[in-house]
Amino acid sequence: MQSLQKIVFILILALNFNSCKELPNKDEVKNPNIIYILADDLGYGELGVYGQEKIQTPNIDALASSGMLFTQHYAGAPVCAPSRYMLLTGKHAGHARIRGNDEWAERGDVWNYKKTVEDPNLEGQRPILNSTTTLGKVLQKAGYKTAVVGKWGLGAPLTEGIPTKSGFDFFYGYNCQRQAHQLYPKHLWKNEEKVWLTNELIAPNTKLDKGADIMASESYQKYEQHEYAPALMQQEVLQFIEENKEQPFFMYYASPLPHLPLQVPHQYVDKYVKLFGEEAPYVGDKGYFPTRYPNATYAGMITYLDDQVGEIVQKLKDLDLYENTIIVFTSDNGPTYTGGVDAEYFNSAKPFSNEYGRTKGFTYEGGIRVPMIASWPGKIKAGSTTNHVSAFWDVLPTFSSLVNAELPKDIDGISFLPTLLEKGDQPTHQFLYWEFPSYQGQQAVRMGDWKGIRKNIFKGNMDIELYNLKEDPTEAINVADEYPEIVEKITTIMKEEHTPADIEKFKIKELGDKISK
Repeated sequence: MQSLQKIVFILILALNFNSCKELPNKDEVKNPNIIYILADDLGYGELGVYGQEKIQTPNIDALASSGMLFTQHYAGAPVCAPSRYMLLTGKHAGHARIRGNDEWAERGDVWNYKKTVEDPNLEGQRPILNSTTTLGKVLQKAGYKTAVVGKWGLGAPLTEGIPTKSGFDFFYGYNCQRQAHQLYPKHLWKNEEKVWLTNELIAPNTKLDKGADIMASESYQKYEQHEYAPALMQQEVLQFIEENKEQPFFMYYASPLPHLPLQVPHQYVDKYVKLFGEEAPYVGDKGYFPTRYPNATYAGMITYLDDQVGEIVQKLKDLDLYENTIIVFTSDNGPTYTGGVDAEYFNSAKPFSNEYGRTKGFTYEGGIRVPMIASWPGKIKAGSTTNHVSAFWDVLPTFSSLVNAELPKDIDGISFLPTLLEKGDQPTHQFLYWEFPSYQGQQAVRMGDWKGIRKNIFKGNMDIELYNLKEDPTEAINVADEYPEIVEKITTIMKEEHTPADIEKFKIKELGDKISK
């Protein structure tokens, strides 16, 4: 009898042991931390891992070495605010409330920097609705502590569209994208509190003093002040990680770099002056601030951001959070064309055109195809590359799937989690759609290897340019006349995906929107 009991006991132990082996590891069931780093106006070709030859980005390149590089990822729009709206809502521009930059000018003199600093009623952009389902709200509901640090641009300080009413437990940075035209600002916002800094109030576009020697570095000293906004933001990011190390968190780090103006602490400029040598100054004739060494300053701004990425990775490692954190790095649109930036010098949109009309503000590849890197040690294959076609509106469903959160029904995005983890079947888009009610009005469709673009809509043009991106990635040869059946399909998509805009500024009468008189 005792022998039988002993045998049964051993069998029970064996069964329990095998059951325990089938249980997932504790770290595997724990929701990962999510850090989404959004650069501002960083071109597709401005990272070393994407072919940049002049600017050093070792930390971001290391993210790619430890994770996955996307070759066909697209921004939500070719400029700031709408691109961020698509990111946070999972909707493309044909269904979005915010479809362009809207400074809400009917409030008053919103472009007067001094008045706006003094009066929060003039600050910020037209707000998103408090009822909007955002990525922040989705992750909050899933038990995440959420934060946005950097540039918001989706709702003025005293409105329903501020971050703390839009799904974020914590906010620090620029509420207003116009205020971000000074990287040594007079104030920033922390949650709903205005935080005054020790910087002098120098309005964007302030020129050199009369009679100043444009070749002397001393003439430009007033543009480098005490408190550099990106440095203050980095402190808040690191502190948020520290304070929330015991619970899952989502950090949306919307850095203002390398968006103009050309400003970075002098040691970063000095680094590239040694590498690039002498160069002509930028005296401010194309907007923003003058700078003695424009190319060195621009390169320094990107390297500064790269150093910050390295600090974040090190912080995660120090807190033993690195293995359970997914980091995504990308940009909100293509590189700029003004304010002293020389996209041709850096080949910023490589392999796409750097010419005006082909980068920021336009729906050609250089304006909307952006770098994206995703790293998650042990989960995303190190050193991998994917050609999966994706866009900003895919981020919400991807992170929702990652944490098993309830997915909103009225979105256009598709989760690319199967691509990240190389598990399961990856659904693909039949098409990607953009519309942009600025720069004379634009629509664009990516359908397989085909790309259709309609531009100058406000001038009455409804013709569609057609490019085969596989054979012609730089969109140099318009083949619309050769493939009328493809043009017809794209025309249908453009018609069906456009819904009338809610906001007057974003309506396109040529597409059938009713314009109020």
